[in-house]
Amino acid sequence: MESSVVESTDPPQEYLIYLPPCYDEQTDRQYPVLYLLHGQTFTSDQWIRLGASDALDRLVLAGEARPFIIVFPDDRYWNLAAGSGFGDRLVDALIPHIDQTYRSIPDRDRRAIGGMSRGAGWALDLGLSHWDLFSIIGLHSLAVFQEDGSRIEKWLKDIPPSSYPTIFMDIGDNDPELAEAQRVESQFNVYGVPHEWRLYNGAHSEAYWSAHVGEYIEWYASQWNKP
Repeated sequence: MESSVVESTDPPQEYLIYLPPCYDEQTDRQYPVLYLLHGQTFTSDQWIRLGASDALDRLVLAGEARPFIIVFPDDRYWNLAAGSGFGDRLVDALIPHIDQTYRSIPDRDRRAIGGMSRGAGWALDLGLSHWDLFSIIGLHSLAVFQEDGSRIEKWLKDIPPSSYPTIFMDIGDNDPELAEAQRVESQFNVYGVPHEWRLYNGAHSEAYWSAHVGEYIEWYASQWNKP
């Protein structure tokens, strides 16, 4: 796991990055990229602590997944004025930086974004408003930003149906965000957006996410395992 920073942003955009086991050996190979966003009050290591990188290592080493890169951006400034620029930093600075610095495939079809809680709110926001950048979206215990509730329908109308992203949604049955997540899922149904919806036992907690992180990584991997 590498830690790095994009110095050109204000504040500097920190991130952790997972490179697959074969990255240093297969120097002519390029990889899809998954951006995984952490929850509110946490930092970029949350997904790692919960087992995301270990889960992908197991899949790749077992030959069950094509290797890909995971970027874990830091959004620690969420409660300060600087936090409002996280989405701009990710789209305008971090993605170009990753594509210039690492052997990523700089293509929408090989780029995914996902998150848990507030991170899922960002994944929904950026994944739909910048649909030209992401073809895959993961929404885990989605916490929709208040200002985004009225924007979702417009975003969906603006996306050509042939370019709808593939979406995975899951949430616990004891999650306070459940009603709003169900409302978003119903909008996906109305517009025919391809998605999977999974309602499990559980709350809005790390215990819930750690129980499902392996499933999340398997789902992302499956999108790039297709012929």
